[in-house]
Amino acid sequence: MDEWPQILRGSLRNPDEIAKRFGLNADEIRKVARVFKTQITPYYASLIKQKGDPIYRQVVPDPAELRKDGGVSDPLSEDQDSPVPSIVHRYPDRLLFLVSHSCASYCRFCTRKRKVGDPSKIHPRYIEDGLEYIRSHPEVRDVIISGGDPLMLSDARLEYVLSALRSIPHIEILRIGTRVPCFLPQRVTAKLAAMLKKYHPLYVNVHFNHPDEITPEAARALNLLADVGIPLGNQTVLLKGVNDDPMVMKRLLQKLLYVRVRPYYIYQADYVHGTEHLRTTVEKGLEVMDALRGWTSGLAVPHYVIDAPGGGGKIPLIPAYLQSISDEQVVLRNYAGETFVYPQVRGKKKDKKEKQPFITPCYGLTNAPPIP
Repeated sequence: MDEWPQILRGSLRNPDEIAKRFGLNADEIRKVARVFKTQITPYYASLIKQKGDPIYRQVVPDPAELRKDGGVSDPLSEDQDSPVPSIVHRYPDRLLFLVSHSCASYCRFCTRKRKVGDPSKIHPRYIEDGLEYIRSHPEVRDVIISGGDPLMLSDARLEYVLSALRSIPHIEILRIGTRVPCFLPQRVTAKLAAMLKKYHPLYVNVHFNHPDEITPEAARALNLLADVGIPLGNQTVLLKGVNDDPMVMKRLLQKLLYVRVRPYYIYQADYVHGTEHLRTTVEKGLEVMDALRGWTSGLAVPHYVIDAPGGGGKIPLIPAYLQSISDEQVVLRNYAGETFVYPQVRGKKKDKKEKQPFITPCYGLTNAPPIP
């Protein structure tokens, strides 16, 4: 019998219990819990070394969540792109399918704080409506299964969803977005992995934000999935006091590769109401990216993106490696801050009688001369 339901039942949910565990004001925690869902698995709570550390900041309720100092409830305007309650259809050939309102633990920075944990807003009863919508939209070839967390469904219920999607002729790719391997790795069993294997091509995107989350338990769960041929990607959110340190982020991404997870995205934290104390600047994100490219394996370098407020989709951000560009040359900065020049393709054909200049490539010039 699977042990994960029993482990989940032991989660920290009661505000008084949370306040006592971490030495907090119980009245303040009750106020937060009345507005935003709160739950911490015993496993994830065991990773907290001290009050205010990077693990603590991600899951322990904070009175700052109730401040009205910025953010909106639906920063990505998902609701306006939701034709039925379980679907967010923004991009031409893919959509988000919300199949579970529950999470193993609740992130304090969640972009869906307005609805995650609320069965009236995300619920398995809306799955049939979602499947019917997908069947009637042949332009959709890629479905991202999310929630809440899809792995909070039973194996049988999750398989029903996967099987129904696989029976739709125009669906090519299935993706599952989950934080269960981080919050409740015991949920990932050999039985679950064997079931998922039947629905290839299937991808799983996990969510780890700090190197201390890559534990032996998490590695075991991830390896079970990798061993059945599921490509694993990681989505990290840039968070103040958690991973907005270049060396911390680099170590996280290196550890992910070691457990066969490819870093996929670093998200600038969404502009969500109640998360201002966890957001950091875009300049900090660019500093983090500057510390990755060239300083560690390219396999460990994800895309840094802003999911644009108002529903604009993911927009990539990169440090300023391109210094200037003209018809003659491209001036570039490398990872170490050195400048290099790349000659452009000649747009004008030279007369055969005209003497062709010999062009010496310029490498590593701080003030590179123009190419004749």
